[in-house]
Amino acid sequence: MKINFIGGGNMARAIIGGLKQNGLDMSAITVLELDAQKRSELAQEFNVQVTDSYAGFSNTDVIVLAVKPQQLKQVCSDLSSVLKSQLVISIAAGVRSKDISRWLGNYSAIVRVMPNTPAQIQAGISALYAMPEVSQAQRDQAGIILAAVGKVLWLDDEAQMDAVTAISGSGPAYVFYFIEALQDAGLALGLDVQASTLLALETFAGASRLAAQSSEDIKTLRAQVTSKGGTTEQGILTLEAAGIKGIISKAAKAAADKSVTLGDQLGN
Repeated sequence: MKINFIGGGNMARAIIGGLKQNGLDMSAITVLELDAQKRSELAQEFNVQVTDSYAGFSNTDVIVLAVKPQQLKQVCSDLSSVLKSQLVISIAAGVRSKDISRWLGNYSAIVRVMPNTPAQIQAGISALYAMPEVSQAQRDQAGIILAAVGKVLWLDDEAQMDAVTAISGSGPAYVFYFIEALQDAGLALGLDVQASTLLALETFAGASRLAAQSSEDIKTLRAQVTSKGGTTEQGILTLEAAGIKGIISKAAKAAADKSVTLGDQLGN
């Protein structure tokens, strides 16, 4: 499978790194990157081919659009002349597949992806949506590429991407925010910075792994820790009194609404 990336930023590097760890021949990857220093770094770190032009893009299997959303329309305009039957994968947040298709001259072999930042350590979750014209073989190709940086979830309805953006796309920031709050709480209770940070990080990481590996649902796991009349119950009661679940739901709704608005704006 020959893969050409347009853009050599953090997410492209994460995917390339994951593919390298999975044993893909790095000579099968070409990265179009306009910044000469980044081209040099990519070639040295991953041993991939690098270029500053679209030469050779007509002879690849997959093209990954890994540029900023605001740059995508111009990139698609430049790319359209070299398209034959290649799979086009877009990891540009917010830009809908119908708009990408239109910018590519009504090309339809497109898979839209919403990855998230833990992909940088191959621990991400990526939601994928394929336009109806994408073949099963191309869906398999997209799945292989994104599985290199974590788990994949296929969506039947692209409209769900706004919810995905709110939960897993923005979600790491919510997690970091909660870890930060636990750190601050530890400091307020008399722990030093090192201890507070370690306790917050390892508690969150361990609880997440337990939840992922347990046969119990999340509510049951939480109840198992919350003994009647105990310390955890007092903490949970305080969170409930403050309406934390509702606040989190409102935050996700605000993020999803913003995703819809950005999709409208970026698609013009």
